[in-house]
Amino acid sequence: MSCLSIQNLHASIGDQPILQGLSLEIPKGEVHAIMGKNGSGKSTLAKIMAGHPAYTVTSGDVLLDGESILGLEPDERSRRGLFLAFQYPMEIPGVSIANFIRAALQARLPEGEEFEAVEYYGRLYKKMDSLLIDRKFTSRSVNDGFSGGEKKRCEILQMAMLEPKYAVLDETDSGLDIDALRIVSEGVNAMRGKDRGMVVITHYQRLLEYIVPDRVHVMVAGQIVMSGDKDLALRLESEGYDWAEDLRNSK
Repeated sequence: MSCLSIQNLHASIGDQPILQGLSLEIPKGEVHAIMGKNGSGKSTLAKIMAGHPAYTVTSGDVLLDGESILGLEPDERSRRGLFLAFQYPMEIPGVSIANFIRAALQARLPEGEEFEAVEYYGRLYKKMDSLLIDRKFTSRSVNDGFSGGEKKRCEILQMAMLEPKYAVLDETDSGLDIDALRIVSEGVNAMRGKDRGMVVITHYQRLLEYIVPDRVHVMVAGQIVMSGDKDLALRLESEGYDWAEDLRNSK
């Protein structure tokens, strides 16, 4: 089945349970938004899907097109087609953006096969231009000394170059001014298509004015308590999350 499927997932960090029976399916061709308060488990879910070693999955599964990825290392999950855009992108001094992305692409090629440099840079520059990233950034170290908006645009550049099957965007709107939010959103929307599924994690409805989701899910205490269309995000914006917490407690 062509989807990212999260099945009754329970997970913890140390002795602290965080995800408590979370189930969700993101078909290819759709954009799903996950909304919730701080501490609800949104970023934990993203990190677990990507293979962060600090978290322990105690039961449940994560399937990529029908195959479990939980036993795979993070780099193998990436090669299988999963991409995570971090809420707080890491700085990597001494590694240029051009070399970083090229190494990631090279890792996906059959052994012994190499990229043609002119073709690679032509494609890279085209993506950079669409995200309003100065071409001089190719020689700068990844995220080193970048503003918040530059870091997020660099994340979307990586996604555009890697062309994953499924992309998880963890609070991509965090720290962005309105102009940077628009540019990043346009980059995400350019990646929408029938062969790609996306998960957009956010607190606020404002991002979803630019990246209009097919489905919206509300997360409370490590569970999805309600799902709906884009109007659900508007309700959260106007009423907050207390009613969603009451809904979980009533179950």
